[in-house]
Amino acid sequence: MRELVKNSKNKVVGLKQTRRAINEGKTKMVYLAKDVEPHLFEEIQSLCRENQVEVVYIENMKQLGEACGIDIKAASAAMLNRD
Repeated sequence: MRELVKNSKNKVVGLKQTRRAINEGKTKMVYLAKDVEPHLFEEIQSLCRENQVEVVYIENMKQLGEACGIDIKAASAAMLNRD
């Protein structure tokens, strides 16, 4: 998972961008950190269910940030469909 996310150019990182990508139907998979604030965790889970997007749970935001190749924590990341 780590290399796939880090090396992919077809991704967005962060809650706002993940939310936007899901709502626009551009997402094929979402990575969601388990230690995200509960109301945000539920919101992203719900959006993924409604839009039939697969969710992969990551242990914490630090690990997800590292997997995305950034030096800060990340709550979520989305792998985008190729257009």
